This record gives sequence, C-alpha cells and structure tokens, in this order.
Amino acid sequence: MRNEEVFKSKWDVAVVGGGVIGLSIARELGRRGLSVAVLERGHCGREASFAAAGMLAPQVEAESADAFFHFGCLSRDLYPSFAKELFEETAISIELDETGTLLLAFTEEDEREAEHRRAWQQRAGFEVERLTGAEARALEPNVSPHARAALRFGHDWQVENRQLIAALIASARRYNVSLYEHTEVLALRVEKNHALGVETTRGNLFAKNLVIASGAWSSRLKVADSFFVAPTIEPVRGQMFCFKPEEVFARHVLCSPRGYIVPRRDRRLLAGATVERVGFDKSVTEAGKRFVLRNAQEIAPSLRRLPLIDSWAGLRPRGESAWPVLGATSDVDNLFYAVGHFRNGILLAPLTARIIADMITGRTDSSELTDKFVKAFSPERFQMIVA
Repeated sequence: MRNEEVFKSKWDVAVVGGGVIGLSIARELGRRGLSVAVLERGHCGREASFAAAGMLAPQVEAESADAFFHFGCLSRDLYPSFAKELFEETAISIELDETGTLLLAFTEEDEREAEHRRAWQQRAGFEVERLTGAEARALEPNVSPHARAALRFGHDWQVENRQLIAALIASARRYNVSLYEHTEVLALRVEKNHALGVETTRGNLFAKNLVIASGAWSSRLKVADSFFVAPTIEPVRGQMFCFKPEEVFARHVLCSPRGYIVPRRDRRLLAGATVERVGFDKSVTEAGKRFVLRNAQEIAPSLRRLPLIDSWAGLRPRGESAWPVLGATSDVDNLFYAVGHFRNGILLAPLTARIIADMITGRTDSSELTDKFVKAFSPERFQMIVA
C-alpha cells in the first residue's frame, strides 16, 4: 500500500461511510473500547440520513410478520434508551416523538389493506387501533373529510434525523472515534482472504476490520487485488418538501398508502416522498413536486394553503431486495457489510450497530438475536459479483 505515513495509526476498525449507519456502528464500537476510524467522502450524515423524514414506523407498511418486520420493531423499541444515552453523552436532543402514526384509508382498497394489517398485527400482539374517519379527524382536524377510516399505531414514532446525526457525531468523538471527512475510499486492499485496509484520497489506512456502510455508493468501491465479492446497491431518489404553518398543523405522523406528512416540533411539516431510480441525480423536479403534493393534499387538503419553504432530495441505498445486507462475507474473514437499508436507515440504525459490533467483538450476550438476523440479511443470500 502507498502513502502509509498519512495515517499513523492502525485501527481496530475502519468504517467506510459516515451516514447514520456508519456513525451508529462507529459509536457502538467506540463505547466498547475499540479504536475506530470513519472515512466519509463528503460531510458526515449529509446524504440520505440528512434527507430523511425520521420516521420510526415498521408497523405502518408491514405486510407480514417476517424477519424484516421484527428487525424494525426491535430497533424502534431501542430508541427511548438510545435517545436518552445520546442526550446524556452530548446534551443534544434527537426529539424522539412518541405521539404515534395515523394510517388513513381513502378508498375501499385502502380499507381492505388496513384491515388486513390491523388483524394480523393484533393477533401477533402488536398495538394497533382502528378508527373511523370521524375519529381520525377528532384527533387531527386537518385530516381530509374524505378519509373513510384509519389505523393508529401508538408505537410508530419519529425523530429529528438531523439532530440524530449531530448527536451521533458528538457521541462518536466522545468515544475517541476518528472522523475523516472529505476522504474518499478509492479501493479496499484484500490479500489472501484478509482485508488489510483501504486506499483513500488522503493516503492509505490499515485496520484489523473493515465495515462497509457507504450507502448508495457502496457498489462503487473497488478492490486492489485479484478478486472481490460485494452486494449490489443502487441509489433510489426520494424528493421531500417542507412547509411552515403559523400554528401546529398535526401531532401525529399522517400517512396514506401513497404519501406522508411528518410534523416537527418547530411546526415544520415534511411531505414525501418519491421513489425514483435515476442514478446519482439528486435534483428536485416539478414532476416530483406535483407527485408529493398531490399525495400530501389527499391526506390534508389545507396543506395547499401553506407556504413551501424548502425542498431537497436524497439517494436511498437499495439492494437486490428492500432488506438490508448485514454481516461478514465467506470470502474475506474481517470484512463486514451494513448496507442496503433503503428507506429505513434511521429506524434500523441502533440494532444494526449492535449486531455489527457484536460480530466484531465476539460478544455472546445477544448471540441468538444476532444469529437470527444475520442469517436473514446475510450478504451470502445474493449471488455476488466477482471482479
């Protein structure tokens, strides 16, 4: 490897990617006493993590009680303690809001899907409440009069994702994690089935373990050797639009099968989102605006009277399925993946961090849980690309 002098230390772990997943993993490893370096091509947390709505809502969209659903629920349930720890460590509130989420039904098909969701989730012991349209409007007066029915998910919450990023950065630094921004990883060095480190735009870095958590850019990583295996991750654009009413507009997160409105504590409303396969294009478009606003106004028609104050787009990392890719490969004994979280990176960050940290440190107190999810989300479940 060239330019070894740029990075003087050899770390226990190098984390490639400084979004919510990479930062959560780095913080957790730092808490356990490991030396950790995070390598981020831009600013930490300024890509998909920054563009998200911060919803912690595994129940709203779930079709069945599969491994992904349980993973999401368990990770969501970590958030009260996660938020408390981050505040104690950094004095930054991530604004965990436990008011709940309303899923609104506007058509007969919406009602059938909602009833199916309510029935299986209640049988499985999860909290969900059926409401009439009138009951939903009594809770949230800005809900459309055309809402026929609703489900209330009292345990589907939200956080202020940008505050979460700030807290994770501050916490990671508290645990002596080294954050290298504007440091693009050009290649991974793998020799004899063993990862040695990475080549970056600032020189080369050695580490005992590598974690790939670089979101939509994960498949762009090259390898400075004769072979490499990697899951395929593609960017999926999500456009978001922000409004600012003079008074509180809603307390619950408001969803339909087609869109959502997320109220913030400072009265801002986030409306989203598109799902577009357009490569690495983060443009905000008129077509995207029309799509999002049409769906948001179906939920709450009075939204059309509010001033639009901001808009942005992020690139969600999607794998060959909508499920994340977690764990080690069989080809490289100290290379770990935490990628492909798609639309649920904020939700899945706490549990992802624990699982990857358990694998690296060999902790066994949650080994049964770790084994269950690593099997479901293993990189080995896909056919790998071999260079």
